[in-house]
Amino acid sequence: MPYLRGEYEKPDGCIFCHKLSCADKDEYILHRGESCYVTLNRYPYSSGHLMVIPHAHVSSLEDLDTPTLTELMLCVNVSLGALREAYAPHGFNLGMNLGEAAGAGIAAHVHMHIVPRWTADTNFMPMLARTRVIPELLDDAYARLKPVFATLVEAK
Repeated sequence: MPYLRGEYEKPDGCIFCHKLSCADKDEYILHRGESCYVTLNRYPYSSGHLMVIPHAHVSSLEDLDTPTLTELMLCVNVSLGALREAYAPHGFNLGMNLGEAAGAGIAAHVHMHIVPRWTADTNFMPMLARTRVIPELLDDAYARLKPVFATLVEAK
């Protein structure tokens, strides 16, 4: 994975705003809506870790208008369906960290994490070696999920 080898250069400014001007495959964007998009997380907690990100550069949900809030949750639903089809997870963690004190890595641009989970998916590696094991490259996850998103979004 290029970012693990230090080959990924973060752009100047907001990474989430920057993604909007890039090709889908270059930034692992799986779906673009009118006011939100879905992308793979470059630093995943598990295979298939997605983020739903509004186009608007705001730091909190209360700064988004109703159509954007609605589309954000509709993108979450499509993402859940795509992940169920592509990975068959046993559950999900959904969440937002609003503000740096809450753990937001990019506090200036609100975003929702969708993390697929499997029973017993935490193994000995994080406990003994302080190492996370992600069994799938981002390019492979993108290739697996992109056609599923296209099918699900078209069906809506």
